[in-house]
Amino acid sequence: MHLVLVESPTKAKKLSQFLGKDFSVEASMGHVRDLPKSTLGVDVDADFEPKYEISEGKTAIVAKLKKLVASADKVYLATDPDREGEAIAWHLQFLLHGSAKSSTKNPPKTTKTTTKKKGPEFVRSTFHEITKSAVDVAIEHSGTINMDLVDAQQARRVVDRLVGYMLSPVLWKKVRRGLSAGRVQSVALRLIVEREKEILAFKPEEYWEVTVLAQTSDSKDLSLRLTEVKGKPYEPTSKKDVDHVLEGLKKAAYTVSAVEQTERTRVSLAPFTTSTLQQAAANRLGWSAKQTMMIAQQLYEEGFITYHRTDAVILSTQAVEMARGLITTEFGKKYLPNEPRVFKKTSKNAQEAHEAIRPTDASIRTPNEGSAADPKHQKLYELIWKRFVASQMEAAIYSQTTVTVKGDDDYTLRTSGSVLQFDGWMKLFPNDGDTQLPDVKDGQKLEYKDVQALQKFTEPPARYNDASLVKTLEKLGIGRPSTYASIISVILDRGYVERKEKAFIPSAIGTTVSDFLVKNFPKELDYQFTADMEDDLDAIARGEKKWKAIVRAFFTPFQKNVKEVTKDAERTQVPVEETGESCPECKEGKLVIRSGRFGRFISCSRFPECKYTAKLVEKLGDMKCPTCHEGDIVIKRTRKGIPFYGCSRYPECSFASWKKPELPGGDTLTPVLTPTKESADSVQEGEVEQQEKI
Repeated sequence: MHLVLVESPTKAKKLSQFLGKDFSVEASMGHVRDLPKSTLGVDVDADFEPKYEISEGKTAIVAKLKKLVASADKVYLATDPDREGEAIAWHLQFLLHGSAKSSTKNPPKTTKTTTKKKGPEFVRSTFHEITKSAVDVAIEHSGTINMDLVDAQQARRVVDRLVGYMLSPVLWKKVRRGLSAGRVQSVALRLIVEREKEILAFKPEEYWEVTVLAQTSDSKDLSLRLTEVKGKPYEPTSKKDVDHVLEGLKKAAYTVSAVEQTERTRVSLAPFTTSTLQQAAANRLGWSAKQTMMIAQQLYEEGFITYHRTDAVILSTQAVEMARGLITTEFGKKYLPNEPRVFKKTSKNAQEAHEAIRPTDASIRTPNEGSAADPKHQKLYELIWKRFVASQMEAAIYSQTTVTVKGDDDYTLRTSGSVLQFDGWMKLFPNDGDTQLPDVKDGQKLEYKDVQALQKFTEPPARYNDASLVKTLEKLGIGRPSTYASIISVILDRGYVERKEKAFIPSAIGTTVSDFLVKNFPKELDYQFTADMEDDLDAIARGEKKWKAIVRAFFTPFQKNVKEVTKDAERTQVPVEETGESCPECKEGKLVIRSGRFGRFISCSRFPECKYTAKLVEKLGDMKCPTCHEGDIVIKRTRKGIPFYGCSRYPECSFASWKKPELPGGDTLTPVLTPTKESADSVQEGEVEQQEKI
């Protein structure tokens, strides 16, 4: 009997459909061995030797797998085709292969003899897609574990453990007990904090836009923007810059002075990588990176898409032929380029898997088996399918038109628009935003209808959301696409950042932690330094560098700095917001708003002498509940911190909604913070029940 080991039951079930009766497929349920949770788990005096142990709750699974291995002729380690999957395979082989003796060396392959069975042969099998053909090839061409990939994963795990276990106590001593820090997460937090500071420091600048509405002889409107006055660029910054031109524009005679037409093409984007998939799902579906990766994982394990953790944009020859055949059949030859489109890798360190994310079978438009029958899975699959097929379609062709109009000799006005001549790949992604212009010719007279002057102000940079944060992390080379979802989840779970209307806003404690780390650990929090570490990890994966040398080069100066900061750095206070009310318990302190792990709450300024706390309710202005018309609409949160809107009279009134309620006419109310008598530490079981009724 041949034993095939994978991570998940879903993957095991799918593989069992392709393999014959001579194969048994079992799941390890993820990692089976890791660094201990309660101790450092890295012997820094023994050249950073990791002290791995069986993961919590995995003892029974390991025992079961050992029994299965004992009766197997051959063991196929078929975990995911990336560094983490390689490391899981290596840990499985170490635990299940009795002759392995070192945690940092690849266990030797057992050889068969005719006199005594020493155990089954362990081999490594990888496949980029879970289809019968791919699985058959992987089983037939099995090899050995790639220790370069394992070492790269070990280096990341060890460095992250050293940073977390050595920085966190510094935060406990200098900021607040219970805080934690991470190598990459702290850098992502710095991005969000610095963006928030940019927004707060931003000073809007006034500017004006003046537009004239003119009409052609056949009564078609043409909206024109004033760009020049008496031959000079017109850039008004105040009302007085506008007033003196309005009368002249009302009296001017308008003539078309130039009509410029150009043709432009727009080629399709490359098929998805992990990063671009997360960005597209955030922009088009409103999903978090974590949700996107979870659903993509299920689509992969059920055989509908190729492996979803990849930096590559290339496609296999078979995949290109599949796409081109479908395009010809479904859309016609005019949508098919003469030659297949080839995409170059997007980064110098593109690695992990061999292909972009794509459907395993393009003829499947809507998967409807297993979890893929769920609408969310279908939405993500459709996005992947369209991007893949569009990547091999002809370019879209536009006719770009710019019209210049003269208002007497004093004013120059312009407008532009485009008309889609051939949709090409955009047949799959229709664009309704084209500006349609009436047909006008040089020298044509226009009739004045109206003039409008709009006051505007420059906008601050937008807060990061899932899509823009992932894009920035990738641009800076911080982390890797497969880690972005966990990076975002960690800073949210720690309460360092809140997600409001899909944007990330740093909390007071998050800002304090970031400022402290940037001030005292400028090297470790430097963007380029963090990116260079990723380059080093990639070099380890390619076999160009040794992992312990990289860890040693990082740890020596880091350890020295930790000791100096612990000794010399000043303690930092987390800022609080005063409410102006006196503490009802001690009568001496003032009530302040603090930030904690579960959000903001009310407490006494004399803490810890006075331990009074109260829950802080976020009320939606003066809006009353649309169901009972008595309670207020308040913002509540699920156990996972997801906000929803409910009635303050719950459980008497069960109104709850994910969507922010609106006043008649579409106006919305601003949230108002209000303290209540409930303990800030209490868990509102009813809120969870209320949320589940939405």
